[in-house]
Amino acid sequence: MQSNTVAWGRIARMTRGNARPIESIQWQPAERLGQLSVDARLRPWLIGKGLLTLRLKEVCRNRFALRLVDQWSGLLSASHRSLLRTEDNAGLFRDVEMCCGDSVWVFGQTIVPDSTLCAHPWLAELGDSALGETLSDLSGVERSSYEYAWLPIEEAVTARALRNAEIKPAGLWARRARITLRSTPLLTQELFLPSMGRV
Repeated sequence: MQSNTVAWGRIARMTRGNARPIESIQWQPAERLGQLSVDARLRPWLIGKGLLTLRLKEVCRNRFALRLVDQWSGLLSASHRSLLRTEDNAGLFRDVEMCCGDSVWVFGQTIVPDSTLCAHPWLAELGDSALGETLSDLSGVERSSYEYAWLPIEEAVTARALRNAEIKPAGLWARRARITLRSTPLLTQELFLPSMGRV
């Protein structure tokens, strides 16, 4: 399928450094998370119920902010296409940061295949609005169970999440889910930074 995302405003071609997705990362279901070495302070955020933005607002109150970091058209990796169950070769990538005061707590990335973007072009115009809260007001939305993984800094999305960090850890814990919006798929993944939960 020919890419349609280049038609949307504020979307640049993908020139995002040399980091590439690592196809061998093993994502685990929630029932396996207890067998993994996860910081006790971080675990409740990874597995907690409800919209993450609302949980963050409850803790941070008026210090919470969500900001759009970048948005661009890029190629989907083989693992993206497999998880999304799409034949699209390209899609929209949207990066956001969820902050508590001056600290970035969560780095989020949404991947929207071209066919989904054609059906729902407003997904390219979210700006600083939270995707989860926006989708919660719509009908015909389904989300898969979350999967979890530790993503090394060599992973493209981890490198982007830590691009401004003064001290860079070897990697970050993340979770991801496949969402269907009226039968069209998109992928969300959230990476939890070391400052998470430190008010």
